[in-house]
Amino acid sequence: KRLLLSQLFQPHNLQAGGEAGGDGRAGEPTCRSQRLMLQGGLIHPSSPGCYYYMPPTVRAMEKLIKVMDEEMQAVGGQKLNVPSLSSAELWHASGRWDQMGPELFRLADRHGKDYCLGPTHEEAVTELVAAQSNLSYKQLPLRLYQVTRKFRDEPKPRFGLLRSREFYMKDMYTFDASKEAARQTYDLVCDAYRSLFDRLGLPFVKVRAATGSIGGTVSHEFQLPANVGEDRLVVCPEGHFAANVEMLNGEQMSCPTCGEKLTQTRGIEVGHTFYLGTKYSSVSNAVFYSPDNKPQLVEMGCYGLGITRILAASIEVLSTEDSIRWPSLIAPYQLCFIPPKRGSKEEEEGAALLERVYDNLVEALPHLTGDSVLDDRTQLTIGKRLKDANKLGYPYVVIAGKRVCEDPPVFEVWNQNAGEVLFLTKEGVIELLSKVQVP
Repeated sequence: KRLLLSQLFQPHNLQAGGEAGGDGRAGEPTCRSQRLMLQGGLIHPSSPGCYYYMPPTVRAMEKLIKVMDEEMQAVGGQKLNVPSLSSAELWHASGRWDQMGPELFRLADRHGKDYCLGPTHEEAVTELVAAQSNLSYKQLPLRLYQVTRKFRDEPKPRFGLLRSREFYMKDMYTFDASKEAARQTYDLVCDAYRSLFDRLGLPFVKVRAATGSIGGTVSHEFQLPANVGEDRLVVCPEGHFAANVEMLNGEQMSCPTCGEKLTQTRGIEVGHTFYLGTKYSSVSNAVFYSPDNKPQLVEMGCYGLGITRILAASIEVLSTEDSIRWPSLIAPYQLCFIPPKRGSKEEEEGAALLERVYDNLVEALPHLTGDSVLDDRTQLTIGKRLKDANKLGYPYVVIAGKRVCEDPPVFEVWNQNAGEVLFLTKEGVIELLSKVQVP
């Protein structure tokens, strides 16, 4: 069954100009990703800082989560799910009920018991591990992670999914038997994050960062350099040193390693890692039994990746002013087929030939079955549909144009990310697309 564009629930408004892009809240600052996501029918505003994620966005998210799962499981991660409702008692014990202030969404149940909606889950996961009363050193390291909705009562939600009140995050919590083992885990997870961003083709920098309300003694952020970023960064041009400005004492302007002048840039934080030590395990008494059967506190780390933020930030840094560009691995759909215009002389033969390519392609490359869309709006010209496809960011567009009636038929193929146009036979199209990766 072919996937028809007219039947996808993605109500785009690609003609919207540079104003709020259909968001309707006058005076709200917008950025490229927010504007493109609204115009492209990828998100729809619900209330300040909350959005409907439309089906194509959910597809991109699910692909991103699959890639994350591969990276997390490669470092021994085990996936679980922690309740979003978190008891105030846990947060009082760690001191963060007061420390987090109005950022917590707080509520009480019918019995008057206080809860918050989890912005992060250090307390809850540590409590879970503490409840395992006979944890042995042989069971460590434990690397537990989840992918879930998080909630923060942002004072000024803005820039679409870059700073919202409800968002998706991958958070991992690790438990080790010693400081040395915990630092090894830290390096291992940081390498997994590097691998993830490399696979997505995103130009990230890893910078030293403050530990903030999460705590611990060592912390790094993974940042995508972007003008709209809310973090100010300094970077050594030789790559020896990078830090969030909030980390620096006074006006440190040169690299501590090579003395080169540091350059300033802005970034969007997409990942954050913390070495926590025993900050949370000492509160919950999360212990394991050592080889000589003595209880010892576990050494912890926590590691976050903003899923919805990575989607928006990647659109922010890869796209042009009016056209979405996705990391090709996680584009919602890899492929758009454009048949001839209704009433054109190529209409009948061209449409049949293009549908045959669609069917042959899906047969030859079954992993692209759900990733191929047929733009059946044949009342529109090919040029108009190509422009829309370009704006929506399909990595590949296959067109039945003027040369489709040649012998053998030749199709026009736009490889958007490489910025090239190829003229290929059916076999050529299938060969080109056999290289496409889908998680």
